[in-house]
Amino acid sequence: MAAVFNGYTPPTPACLPSGEALYGPDPYDYNFCFPVDFTQLETDRVALAPLVPRIHAQLYFEEVSKNTEIEKWLHIRHDTLEQFLQSLEVWRRDPNQLVLAIIDKGRSGPAPSVPGCSFAGIIGLINTSAGNLSTEMGPVIVLPHAQRTYVTLNAVGLLLRYCLEVPSKGGLGLRRVQWSSHPANVRSVQVAVRMGFKREGMLRWTLALPDEKKVGNGRALREGDPRSSRPRRDTEVLGFCFEEWEAGGHELVQARMERR
Repeated sequence: MAAVFNGYTPPTPACLPSGEALYGPDPYDYNFCFPVDFTQLETDRVALAPLVPRIHAQLYFEEVSKNTEIEKWLHIRHDTLEQFLQSLEVWRRDPNQLVLAIIDKGRSGPAPSVPGCSFAGIIGLINTSAGNLSTEMGPVIVLPHAQRTYVTLNAVGLLLRYCLEVPSKGGLGLRRVQWSSHPANVRSVQVAVRMGFKREGMLRWTLALPDEKKVGNGRALREGDPRSSRPRRDTEVLGFCFEEWEAGGHELVQARMERR
């Protein structure tokens, strides 16, 4: 047998800045693998804009500090503003991810990026593949004051339309948009289905959670598990592909967005 060896070494953890530098470059480079035409990401009620830490991070963390339920279903948790800034910087450095601020144009509030409007949450794209023309919508976090309003459906609809519409009509021409959810997060799954996503299946034991404070799948790990301190969760997967978009999906999404 030929001489062989395993030369693998774990990747070096990202070296993140500290202090003011943790807010990212100025002007802010959102560093996404596709061009983004923000004129296509706006209705008369909602706009999606780059999430700029200097503008939006404190607003988001103040809401999370008052209501930890906001991040209940995420597989990560932000106990400090610094942790949230670190997450934003890690996401920004990955060109396959895009984090956007949801701006509610129908309600005044502290959102300096859009005077007269308010910051209503976060939406984004992850696991984007330019080669495969696919992406995943997430995170989708609508702050409590904007939940059960037009905000969620407009934000999701805007991003869906931009992803699935062909370039000649102002979109990216992607073939697939995925939506992943904790199976027990009923409202998340309901929103996705309402917006036209198709339920595709359940992935078991997919995500390691930081600790017991997060909602896992409720099933015991086996004896000897090498990461017994980190429970895991299952993930329900839904998809919205270009076939559905061209076969009435566009009209469905538009109707949901226009509903008063």
